Amino acid sequence: MIPNLNGINKAFESKARLGIMSVLMVNESVDFSTLKSLLSLTDGNLASHTRALEELGYIQCEKRFIGRKPNTSFSVTQAGSQAFTAHLKALEEFIKNATK
Repeated sequence: MIPNLNGINKAFESKARLGIMSVLMVNESVDFSTLKSLLSLTDGNLASHTRALEELGYIQCEKRFIGRKPNTSFSVTQAGSQAFTAHLKALEEFIKNATK
């Protein structure tokens, strides 16, 4: 039997995007520097992946100043939470069916 890949969301195929969503799903919000450090990404790499997720409506970005320093933080949207949860369920099903 060939396992079914339905429900696998291409937006989360990248290791970086999977990591971003995983971190944001368990935190209310996370700032750019923390995400960069946790995921060992470059500024440009993190910026491009967060921008892509933001354009899909899966995360939102908040830019503000703390004192005189700019601070960018990210959080998961409701659509992002639903999409990521569905993706994880599809992966679980894929794994279950692949081992039969």
